[in-house]
Amino acid sequence: MKRVLTIQDISCLGKCSLTVALPIISAMGAETAIVPTAVLSTHTMFSNFTFRDLTEDMEGIKNHWVKEGFAFDAIYTGYLGSKEQVQIVSDYFHTFRNEHNYIVADPAMADNGKMYAGFSPDFALEMAKLCGEADIILPNISEACFMLNKEYVGEDADMDQIKALLLELGTLGAKTVVITGVKLGDNRFGFMGYDVKSKNFFCYDTEEIPMKSHGTGDVFASTFTGALMNDFSVYDSLKIAADYTCACIRNTYNDPDAVDYAVNFEVEIPYLLKMIGK
Repeated sequence: MKRVLTIQDISCLGKCSLTVALPIISAMGAETAIVPTAVLSTHTMFSNFTFRDLTEDMEGIKNHWVKEGFAFDAIYTGYLGSKEQVQIVSDYFHTFRNEHNYIVADPAMADNGKMYAGFSPDFALEMAKLCGEADIILPNISEACFMLNKEYVGEDADMDQIKALLLELGTLGAKTVVITGVKLGDNRFGFMGYDVKSKNFFCYDTEEIPMKSHGTGDVFASTFTGALMNDFSVYDSLKIAADYTCACIRNTYNDPDAVDYAVNFEVEIPYLLKMIGK
């Protein structure tokens, strides 16, 4: 069984970060080890959430694992709460990287042209350095602009604007750069990516469901990582992630009893497993 290490926060209620990554990747048949960066009562869409920083625990976890000789087939990072955590995660990359594993970075820090609460432009530049150490990065349009210290191009950015962002992201150091949440035609929504070595662009789209919800980026990145662990190519893993995320959004949109703070990823797991042949 392959083993994934995922480093991000625990939002105790809200269906995002580790409470998405752990069930999705585990359901896809990979052991899922976690390094929680913080514990929040809910995700940051809610007011007055509690927050406990776990930075002081991260180094000790790493050192214990080194002594035990643990290795990982993928390292997948999500929400990191500070520049200090970014530096610690960089050390995780250096410690556990090998010639066979994937390092996937989702720089979860912004949406709709605004950074999440508590983040600054300086944090985005530190995240850009970390993304340069990954193999595959998965920013949305807002995160791409902040990491490049560029003016926000808007959620309706055209393909030429997205390609320009991808080319510049490609100079950071990752092998494959992907921008998620891209409009690719009338009522079509998906991702566009760039393979730095081959210099090829690629894209894929699904139906655009007329709703916005928290945590869809986490669903996408978790599913992508799980598909890699099932030996799908990078591009096919991205397609699987897009199709599953779309199915989760569609299910939520059609469910009159759905919560308004997350998507129904749980009920679509059988569809995901069918896609990967489980």
